This record gives sequence, C-alpha cells and structure tokens, in this order.
Amino acid sequence: QVQLVESGGGLVQPGGSLRLSCAASGFAFSRYGMKWYRQAPGKERDLVAAITTAGNTNYADSVKGRFTISRDNAKNTIYLQMNSLKPEDTAVYYCNTNVLVGLRWSNYWGQGTQVTVSS
Repeated sequence: QVQLVESGGGLVQPGGSLRLSCAASGFAFSRYGMKWYRQAPGKERDLVAAITTAGNTNYADSVKGRFTISRDNAKNTIYLQMNSLKPEDTAVYYCNTNVLVGLRWSNYWGQGTQVTVSS
C-alpha cells in the first residue's frame, strides 16, 4: 500500500526558512520521480518542484532560486528546502508520485502539510 506522509510545515516569518519532508512507503521509491505541489486557499493545486530518479530537478518560476527539492533513497524520503519565504508561499504543500501497479499507473498524494508565512 503506497503511503506518502508529509511533515515540517508551520508558521514562519517572511524571509524565513522551512524544510518539508515526505516519507514514502509501499513502493520501490528509488525507481520513481517525486513531486511537491501546493494549494493556496481558493486556488488550484500547482506544481512547485519535481525530482527524477536520477536526481534531476525542475521548479516553478515562482520558487526558482529559493526552493530546493532533494531525495534520500536510503530513507525513502524527499525534501523541500524553502528559503526566503514570502507570504504568497502560504499554502498546503503536498507530496505526489505516480506508481506502476501491475500494468496501470496510479497517482498518489500525501495528506498535506500547512505552511503559513506571516509576520
């Protein structure tokens, strides 16, 4: 059973930093790309960052240079280091992956972790 469990959210002042974690289980973690999304109140869920099995990364323009996605295959965990946080980064952050189950690709989400940037 695939599970994704996010942690590390919280309240931080503008300009501050947070590191989110997503612990994965139930699948061969090292064989799959992983993504972070976020959803602000009243808005759609948007892709924030992605990392491939080889460690190649991609970022939304709004977070380039401030956020860093990484993975630790030994711990079945991905991270999102968020620096220079802005109020507009306030959202629920979700971990996401697509896993091949039998002959079918299935999409999985974590429960989300709230990030609030406010003074």
